[in-house]
Amino acid sequence: MKPCRYAPLEHPLVQQFQRAIDSLTAALAPASARQYRAVARSFLIYLGEQHPAVGSLHQLRRDPHVLGWFVDLRSQNLAPAVYIARLLLMRCMLEELAWSAQVPDLAHLIRREDIPRAPQRLPRALTPQQDQLIQELLRRNDLPSNVLLLMRHTGMRIGECVDLAYDCLHNAGPDRWAIHVPLGKLKTERMVPVDSFVCELIHRLRFFRSFDPLPFDGRLLARPRHKQTLVKQLRSYLPDVVAAAGIPTRIVPHQLRHTYASEMVRAGVGLPALMKLLGHVNPEMTMRYVDVAGSDLQREFHLARSQPRHLAPQPKAPTFSPRGGLDGVVDSLLFAQHAIEMFRRSLPNGAPKHRLDQLANRLAKIITETRKLNPAG
Repeated sequence: MKPCRYAPLEHPLVQQFQRAIDSLTAALAPASARQYRAVARSFLIYLGEQHPAVGSLHQLRRDPHVLGWFVDLRSQNLAPAVYIARLLLMRCMLEELAWSAQVPDLAHLIRREDIPRAPQRLPRALTPQQDQLIQELLRRNDLPSNVLLLMRHTGMRIGECVDLAYDCLHNAGPDRWAIHVPLGKLKTERMVPVDSFVCELIHRLRFFRSFDPLPFDGRLLARPRHKQTLVKQLRSYLPDVVAAAGIPTRIVPHQLRHTYASEMVRAGVGLPALMKLLGHVNPEMTMRYVDVAGSDLQREFHLARSQPRHLAPQPKAPTFSPRGGLDGVVDSLLFAQHAIEMFRRSLPNGAPKHRLDQLANRLAKIITETRKLNPAG
């Protein structure tokens, strides 16, 4: 038998934690049991050093015992995934102890908000150069190339592509087509609008399906054995394309989905519509798919400045068509008076306007005197 890695821990709560671990790991692998024991040992060592008066489960409190252990863990500079795993394991043990030892408060010592989100490294969108090179090489008109092009121009996941029905293409109106994407990762289905190029890809895949020796099962793509076998074959095809294009970086099929999302944003698609296209239920996830470059910010900024929708429209000057004779002189004076008033309103608050007021008053007097010269009135 392999000797114990650590010396026996002496603490009043050791036996109770061990019984909880035995209950939780009865059907788990030995490695899982070792992880539980390591976390329990870390917690009990902290209690023995910082709170030696704690000798029973009824004495455990969230503050300072559990919160203090959090601080001790963070001081060890653990990786985020390791820190999260230790909190989750301790939470399971406390919930088990709350039930077995009949101490309900233990189940609330570690709350959901105490556990940070696990860091997720999602693939990023392809650069324009990478996208162009890969699409050029994917125009080989074979089965994997058409599937990857379909992913690139619809934003579908690879698992959704292999689940497409043979009749997934639907007519949504004159020269309008959409692909029905079945229930996928987030248990949602959607209709993705497509153009004539994507329609051609679907027809090509139907052509390949008609020559496949496997029996027809209603799907667009034939499965050699099961779904994961087909997904694995499609994934293994892209590295060969990337190598042939001379791209040194590793690229995975999911980056085609990110590239589609970024392309839709640059084309002017709003966030709610983009969520529908990608099949997301959370806008935060959609924002993580969008790659907003500096050039995109510059374009949006100058567009907002050139078309400021938040400003009220300025009053338009009346249409001026001068008449002849004395009436035309009066019309010209009235037009000048209106132009001065519009200029006066456009000045910021606090700007000197007395000279404009004087000029407007003089014009008003001239208009009055000019009208007196008119015999008609």
